[in-house]
Amino acid sequence: MCDQANLKRWAKGELSRREFGVMGGAAALTACTGGEASGSKGEALAPGLVQSEVSFVTEDGTMDAIFIHPEEGEHPGVIHWPDIAGIRPAHIEMARRTAAEGFAVLLVNPYYRDVAGQIWESFADFADGGWDTASQYRANLSSFAVRRDARAIVGWLDAQPQLDTDRGIGAEGYCMGGPFTVYSAAEMPGRVTAAASFHGGGLVRDDEESPHKLIADTNAHYLIAIAQDDDAKAPDDKTAFREAADGAGRPAVIDVFAGDHGWTVLDSPAYAKEEAERAYAEKLKLYRTGL
Repeated sequence: MCDQANLKRWAKGELSRREFGVMGGAAALTACTGGEASGSKGEALAPGLVQSEVSFVTEDGTMDAIFIHPEEGEHPGVIHWPDIAGIRPAHIEMARRTAAEGFAVLLVNPYYRDVAGQIWESFADFADGGWDTASQYRANLSSFAVRRDARAIVGWLDAQPQLDTDRGIGAEGYCMGGPFTVYSAAEMPGRVTAAASFHGGGLVRDDEESPHKLIADTNAHYLIAIAQDDDAKAPDDKTAFREAADGAGRPAVIDVFAGDHGWTVLDSPAYAKEEAERAYAEKLKLYRTGL
């Protein structure tokens, strides 16, 4: 899990060169600069994508998000739940990559109850003093709150002409967003049919809202991609999730990857390209099968 103790050594100076290196020159420039490349008004993006800033009403307020999809046709929807540092260029670039595979991706702001839009420019920016602020925002994200959000998100997606409503919706989540994928699938079992958690925290807990206890309420295929350091801290969690998935009859790929917490996120200090690519390939397999 994201550990406050690591944030000091993850501060800006240590990360600045690496975070741009892992994103790649052109991708980083496109993701990290404003202007026409941002797609904020719905203009076309290369290659053949459209990106728009959107908002819609939920039971708790107005959620803002970034909607990215191919220019033409109808496509399966994907809900992208970011990590603790929220919407930022790294997650926009990740969502664009998924959209380019033929999906209509909604990158949502989980903190909309407190603040709209981007809060931190990068994970390094978040690491430099953002923990306390994020912790306050996270306090509003109970499983019940996330489930209400998932209902509104699916309703909004299904109303978009770019969505193929004959196919299921996927949900992917990173760090704190990992459990949100299960909550989404439990709240909307008729629509969310694939859920991918990447180094998700809190997937196995003692309370009744623990994600692994909700699997029986879902109709989803699962990818549970576990960080090696998270597994070392809680080695029994993968077994508990496996038993729950098997007991519910839900297909699940549950694997420990050779990367530490955050290894899939472009601007994370733990980003590990080879294992991130393996996780990405597994995600595409999940979506091709489950949607």
